[in-house]
Formats: sequence, structure tokens, C-alpha cells
Amino acid sequence: MKISEIRNLSVEDLKNKLKDLKSELFNLRFQLAVNQLENPMRIKAVRKDIARVQTIIREKELKEKVSA
Repeated sequence: MKISEIRNLSVEDLKNKLKDLKSELFNLRFQLAVNQLENPMRIKAVRKDIARVQTIIREKELKEKVSA
């Protein structure tokens, strides 16, 4: 997921996306534990997407606080 796509989403959409990414990470870790994971690099990509989404959520919260 690109950062430009993330920035276009609202805070509620970002929170939903974060929830989906965390559940996907959980499933990937479970697959890794039972040796059914085909692409272990996907875990790294999902973790980075989670960090991106959390960063944008925080930026938007700070922007609202400053403008208020």
C-alpha cells in the first residue's frame, strides 16, 4: 500500500484498515508457526503497512489538535 493511498483515507477508514492489517498479521504469524506460509516477506510488508497507517492517523490527530 502506498503512502499516497493512505493519506486520502479518512481517520475512520484508517482505523478500519489498521484493524484489518492487524488481523492479517495475526493470520500470517499463525501460518508461519504451522509451516504453511508461502511468502514470509509478507509479514514484513504488513508490519510496515501497519506502521504507515498508525503514522498517518497520528499526523491527522495532531493536525486536528493544532487547528482547534
